[in-house]
Amino acid sequence: MRSSLALIAALGVAVALSACSTGPAPEAGPGASTEAVTVTGEFGSEPKVTFPTPLTPTETQCEVLHEGEGDSIAEGQLVEVAFVAYDGGTGEKLGGGGFGDAGGQLMTRGGSDSVPAFDKGLSCASEGSRVMFVAADYDASGAGEPTPGADPKNGVVFVLDVLRAFPMKAEGAPQLTRDGFPAVVLAPDGRPGITVPKSDPPADAKQTTAVETLKGGNGPVVKDGDTVVVQFTAVNWDDNQVIEELSTWDQGTPARVGATSDAATAMQIGLPVGFTKSLIGQQVGSQLGLIIPASEAYGEQGAGNGVIAPNATLFFVVDILGVL
Repeated sequence: MRSSLALIAALGVAVALSACSTGPAPEAGPGASTEAVTVTGEFGSEPKVTFPTPLTPTETQCEVLHEGEGDSIAEGQLVEVAFVAYDGGTGEKLGGGGFGDAGGQLMTRGGSDSVPAFDKGLSCASEGSRVMFVAADYDASGAGEPTPGADPKNGVVFVLDVLRAFPMKAEGAPQLTRDGFPAVVLAPDGRPGITVPKSDPPADAKQTTAVETLKGGNGPVVKDGDTVVVQFTAVNWDDNQVIEELSTWDQGTPARVGATSDAATAMQIGLPVGFTKSLIGQQVGSQLGLIIPASEAYGEQGAGNGVIAPNATLFFVVDILGVL
């Protein structure tokens, strides 16, 4: 079993990447272990946590200590949190962070680096809520299910504040686009379906990126150098095929992208400069359509072992969800 300290370390790696409100049913509820824990302190400040030891829950239990607002945190949703964790066997503090002026930590419910204990805790949470959950050892270790016949071992006690929850899709007002621009149809969850015209790209997209606003947001304006939370997907202009490596919808979680007009900086994160520069000056809540020529994409060399052909023009749909 991975240790509780390893769990905290794993959460650190991911960072370098309420009675529940409306939404799906929570994956955990209160029980004898949560009833044994006392938590004092204000939301956003590190709490004082006391409990008798050892705590050995056979399943993860969750209790809402401070009601939040809006829907419960959805699968794949990115949140900014502060948390503290304690060893259920010894009462020793294991780690945590993000309280006060320290700045919150980012994690995704159900993301590739997520731990089952946190996914279950977040299922009880909404933006602005404080939840306390006592994780069974198999959830805290990352195993996700008990070993048949095994005795329960010490759990881990968490208190988590959801400081901010980013939307899953752009929520701006739909806008009309020009004739000949790719057609975009959105699924209920916001995933775009794209149809590229069979004609060549417009003349104004031969050498520089052409930008159309598909939804107009009214949030903060993105500045050069900002880190922006986005959802996006890309298709090749020539064959209209989705490039899975360039789709956060396929990856299952929004991405954090630097807004920059510097091509070298953009390519360090694997995205075209036509993408990263187009974020500058846009408002949070907007959805953009980007026709990116090869000169501002992957050039004569292409990328992805032939996934993106040499001199390929790409079309991106980008949802701007927030600025960090």
